[in-house]
Amino acid sequence: MQVPLVMTVIGRDRPGLVELVARLVADHGGNWLESHMCRLGGEFAGILRVILPSDREPALVAALQALSGQGLTVVTRRDSPAATGTPAAALIELVGQDRPGIVREISAALARQGVNVEELVTECSSAPMSGETLFKARATLGLPASCDLAALRAGLEKIAADLLVDISIEPVTK
Repeated sequence: MQVPLVMTVIGRDRPGLVELVARLVADHGGNWLESHMCRLGGEFAGILRVILPSDREPALVAALQALSGQGLTVVTRRDSPAATGTPAAALIELVGQDRPGIVREISAALARQGVNVEELVTECSSAPMSGETLFKARATLGLPASCDLAALRAGLEKIAADLLVDISIEPVTK
């Protein structure tokens, strides 16, 4: 029987970290299914999903935990089966002058509507003309069946006006 695992990886960024984890997964008969990884500041962070024979799971988990001696922290959990049915999805894009609280305000509004943030990518960059720091965010959302997209859009636009940011939300098909 195969067992799916989800793991997070974090450590000081350096060449070879992905290869190190990939080698251990392969050495234990695992198959790398999907991942999101990046360097943030001087740290490397990632999340990945693998599948491997269930009898090899304890040895892989032990090998991954042993990476702590090399400055890499790996947390492993068994993946849960996906919920039945695919929720409706939407994409949010936001751009505005950076200030504390943008993510908090938007995520709070989403949580109040029961919306799941499935993926969030943010960055700060310099505005082309003024040089001011711009905050940019892009999020993929899982919408519950009860979610009224027009009402959600109106609520987010009100928050965006208060925060002085531009926001768009559009339905997407998965």
